[in-house]
Amino acid sequence: MRRHLNTLYVTTENAWLHKDGENAVVKAHGVELGRVPVHLLGSIVCIGSIGVTPSLVGHCAERGVRISMMGRNGRFLARIEGPVSGNVLLRRSQYRAADTAERTAAIAGHIVTGKLLNQRTVVRRALRDHGAHSPPEVSARLRTCERRMSDAARRSAIPQAIDVLRGIEGEAARAYYAVFNDLVRSYERTFAFCRRSRRPPLDPVNALLSFLYSLLVLDYRSALETVGLDPAVGFLHRERPGRPSLALDLMEEFRPVLADRLALSLINRRQLAASDFETAVTGSVTMREEARKKVLVAYQNRKKDELVHPFLREKTTIGLVPFVQANLMARHLRGDVDGYPPFLWR
Repeated sequence: MRRHLNTLYVTTENAWLHKDGENAVVKAHGVELGRVPVHLLGSIVCIGSIGVTPSLVGHCAERGVRISMMGRNGRFLARIEGPVSGNVLLRRSQYRAADTAERTAAIAGHIVTGKLLNQRTVVRRALRDHGAHSPPEVSARLRTCERRMSDAARRSAIPQAIDVLRGIEGEAARAYYAVFNDLVRSYERTFAFCRRSRRPPLDPVNALLSFLYSLLVLDYRSALETVGLDPAVGFLHRERPGRPSLALDLMEEFRPVLADRLALSLINRRQLAASDFETAVTGSVTMREEARKKVLVAYQNRKKDELVHPFLREKTTIGLVPFVQANLMARHLRGDVDGYPPFLWR
C-alpha cells in the first residue's frame, strides 16, 4: 500500500518558503515559523500571498513534490511540478474511452451512483443521530430526501445517456442541498444555509464547503497523476481548458464522505464561529486566516482516520482513498476490472 505522505499548508500572509538543506522552511517577517523535511511531503499548498524561492521549487520538482497556489478563498490559481511520468498506453486507453459515448456514460453512471448513495448516507446518519430529537417537519424533509436519493441512485445505476445522468445528478444535488440546513445543528443565524453558491460563496457554510472541495480536488489531481492518468480528461464533467475534469469526476463520490461531513462537524461542534468569516463589499464570504488553519488541521486529522475499503476489503486511511480510486480507474481503463467501482461509504 502507498505510504501516506504529508501535505504542508502555508496560510500566513506574505510568508516565504525556502530551501535549507533537505528541508522546506517557512519564514514571515524574518522569523522562522517551521521546517519540514521535503522527503516526508507529497505536496505543498500555499493559500494567499505566499512566496517560494526558485531553489525550493527545483528541489521539490526533482523529488516529485507538487506546489499548488490557491487564493484566500480556496480557489486554485497555479501548480508547479516536475516532469509528468504518465503511462502513455494507459492515457491512450483513457482518451479512447472518453471518445466513446457508451463507455463514457457507463463510467459516469458508476460515479453518479456512488455520489448519490454517499449523500444518502449523510442524510441517514443525521436521521440516526438526531432524528428522535428533531421537529417532525425536519425529520419528514430528511426522509423525503432519503427516498429521492434512493430513487435517483436506482435510475443512475441503469445504463443512461450522459446528458440524462447529468440531469439525474443535478436533480439529486438540488434535493440534497435543500435539506442541508437541516443537517446544521448550530443555532447561530450565521450558519443558516439557503442554497449552494460557489462563485462567490455568499454565506459561511458555502465558503467552508468551497474551501474543502478545493482541497479535495487537489488531492485527487495528485492521485491521478501519480498513477499515470490525465486529470483533464474526464467522463461526467465536460472538458474545458484548464479544468481537471477527471479529478472533479472522482471527487464527486467522496465529497459527502470527507468534505460535507467535516464541514458539518466543525459547525455542529462549534469549532467555527461567526467571527471566523468576513464578508466583502461584493457579498463574497471568505474565512479568516486563523479559521483556515483550524479547517486545515481538522482536514489533515480526518485523513488519518482508518476504514476498510468496501471493494478491496483492505484497511486504509481516508487520505489514501483518492489514490486507491485513481488506481481502480486505471485498472478499469486497462481492462483489468470490468467496471469502475466507486467508493461506497457505509
